[in-house]
Amino acid sequence: MDRSQKAESVAQLNAIFSEAGAVVITRNLGMTVAQSTALRGKMREVGADYKVAKNRLAKLAIADTDYVGVGDFLTGPTAIATSVDPVAAAKAVVEFAKTTDKIEIVGGAMGSQVLTPEGVKALASMPSLDELRAKLIGLVQAPATKIAQLSTAPAAKLARVFAAYAEKDAA
Repeated sequence: MDRSQKAESVAQLNAIFSEAGAVVITRNLGMTVAQSTALRGKMREVGADYKVAKNRLAKLAIADTDYVGVGDFLTGPTAIATSVDPVAAAKAVVEFAKTTDKIEIVGGAMGSQVLTPEGVKALASMPSLDELRAKLIGLVQAPATKIAQLSTAPAAKLARVFAAYAEKDAA
């Protein structure tokens, strides 16, 4: 890799870190190609990215971002999981780590807050941004639904009374 390729790689990583809501650093403990492909597929499904990068280049890329604190985690065979949604990358990595012992969660960060492996697992247990939005919409819609039900209830009762009188007169 020559100097220009390294500069391009650092610029790409810097752009990824600048847009990321959370970063998870993992250590590869001999994953097979199939396992790595499966993990990348899971990451894509949730809108996250999983990259293996040279530690030195990754440290250069995080130098002017909020994720400077994860530089200490970048030793040995590491990979970087990022996502715009702060929970997506952590959730995908933690779920995958439960299925194999070939990946270890080293740590991560959410903004300038550095997370330990336990912190990443706690982040993964939180609801995702889409789940929170759905809950919020449900809470906002609930009062309107109740009002609609209450406003139609008297008319429905009145219609049943009229129907009962009509049946009584017919009999």
